[in-house]
Amino acid sequence: MNFEDITNKAVEKGVETANTIKLLDVVALTVDLPEYNLYRGQVGTVVELLASDAAFEVEFSDTSGGLRLRNGRTYESVGLRPAQIMVLHFEPASPDSVPEMVSV
Repeated sequence: MNFEDITNKAVEKGVETANTIKLLDVVALTVDLPEYNLYRGQVGTVVELLASDAAFEVEFSDTSGGLRLRNGRTYESVGLRPAQIMVLHFEPASPDSVPEMVSV
């Protein structure tokens, strides 16, 4: 059983995993998608939940500000499976949180 299968089983049982994907989550690609000119590590935002959360519409936009003055325009919007993306976390895990093993 691979990571995606374990995660899907956990979600089916109502267990929230560290990679549970929600609307407006910031995510990174875990695979290359050269047909869309997207590559592993590129960052996007989940803008739509599809197929009962079995897939997600992820929007990739250019930067808005800094040295690269752009307008934050969407350059690609793609439907992706959970195994193709990972949720990015911008805060450390709570010191009170205890990692738990999810059995399926």
